[in-house]
Amino acid sequence: MAKSKIEDVDLYAILDIQITATDSEIKKAYRKKALQCHPDKNPDNPKAAETFHELSHALEILTDKAARAAYDKVLRAKAAAKLRHQELDSKRQKLKEDLERREREAALGGSKDNLTDEQKLAEEIKRLQREGSRLLQEEQQRMKEEIQKSMKNLSEPVWDSSLNRIKISWKAEKSDPGNGGYNETNLRTFLKKYGPITALIMSPAKKGSALVEFGTKEASEMAVEFEKGLQENPLTLKWLHKKPILTTKKDLQYTNSLVTDRDYESLVLTKMRQAAERQRLIEEMLKEDEVNK
Repeated sequence: MAKSKIEDVDLYAILDIQITATDSEIKKAYRKKALQCHPDKNPDNPKAAETFHELSHALEILTDKAARAAYDKVLRAKAAAKLRHQELDSKRQKLKEDLERREREAALGGSKDNLTDEQKLAEEIKRLQREGSRLLQEEQQRMKEEIQKSMKNLSEPVWDSSLNRIKISWKAEKSDPGNGGYNETNLRTFLKKYGPITALIMSPAKKGSALVEFGTKEASEMAVEFEKGLQENPLTLKWLHKKPILTTKKDLQYTNSLVTDRDYESLVLTKMRQAAERQRLIEEMLKEDEVNK
């Protein structure tokens, strides 16, 4: 923005708001966009600081009553001039532009009342720079605190069910069509009382074997400690990787950063990823069964 004249920049478009936006709507739009491009969140993006500066400059001008009024006046004048220009042929337009240029030159050095709209806007911008913008400083401080808080939250340990699978085993003969009395339906019935089940896979190659993932650490630990299944054929639940593993929100965010739920394509990708994860789960179970033969 520093390279362009302020009257040539659409501050409302930068914040993606209407010219009729209230102060509250302007602040809300600023916070939303500034959070996305804040330099602290985009250390590898050289344009992030420039974009953040543009947003801050737009906020500073549009939330100052006098500066916004001056800017809006210039904006309306430019829009009206554009319409008039469209109605003029090239010769008349050239004459008009020469006349306006001479009027601006004549106004230089005069009183404030004789300043053009563009000059009045420039004066308001200079005033803001001299006085400083308390609102802008407050918003930037609030943004910094919010980002620091979110970055701190990303370092907190979280539960990733895919890292904490539980192996379920029971007695079942190879020739037993009833698989020792267990199937996916009654296994879910036994297990769901502990909490949400993320995945449950019956071994496709070995009787008496399954893998389960729970949505929470508490549900997983209770199932491993307490679940016995059928009295006549008890279940044995063991951690696939010896003990529970905790990761961080930052790791999960990185893992899932390529997939969002914003549009149809990302939903398709999500389904594909879920299918691939299920296939990996089955392959892991088959390898485990092969080792234990």
